[in-house]
Amino acid sequence: MPKISFYTHYSKTSKKPRRPYEKERLDNELKLVGEFGLKNKKEVWRVQMVLSKIRNAARMLLMLDENDPKRLFEGRALMRRMYRYGFLDESQDKIDYVLALSPQTFLERRLQTLVFKQGLAKSIHHARVLIQQRHIRVGKQIVTIPSFTVRVDSEKHIDFALTSPFGGGGPGRVKKRSLKSKGESGGGGDDADD
Repeated sequence: MPKISFYTHYSKTSKKPRRPYEKERLDNELKLVGEFGLKNKKEVWRVQMVLSKIRNAARMLLMLDENDPKRLFEGRALMRRMYRYGFLDESQDKIDYVLALSPQTFLERRLQTLVFKQGLAKSIHHARVLIQQRHIRVGKQIVTIPSFTVRVDSEKHIDFALTSPFGGGGPGRVKKRSLKSKGESGGGGDDADD
């Protein structure tokens, strides 16, 4: 029996809206869910929470003096992370640009969205299914999480998995079954002729 001290207490990943029935917000969330093929509103709220934490960090840095060592060090680190994940481009070199980020910017960098945009999937929903069924890899690693945030340098390495029927692997379950049934019907016919 594990001790209670082994249990890890994680912080919350999303935050419910204060007003549950605000029409404008509900419409915006539904639009995002449909546009990016999300499972539920909680995925939108999760992105909003990540964004609010980043913007809060940027706001705290902006309150410090221009030459403060903490602002210089942490500001560069924050901007480097924004560039690495493609939330900002290199020309946007001020912390003020972080405050202008929107949830759409984050949702654009999800693996699900990029798989659809690169033409590996027929629709945004098909992209989600392909990822969850282990057909997509980033580099050499199969990724099964549709909300995986893709770095800029990893974006060109998104492809079908080597084991996937789409990526040159063996035939899938349905194809195997149809080949087997064709073989049996063909083999059964030969026996009847003898």
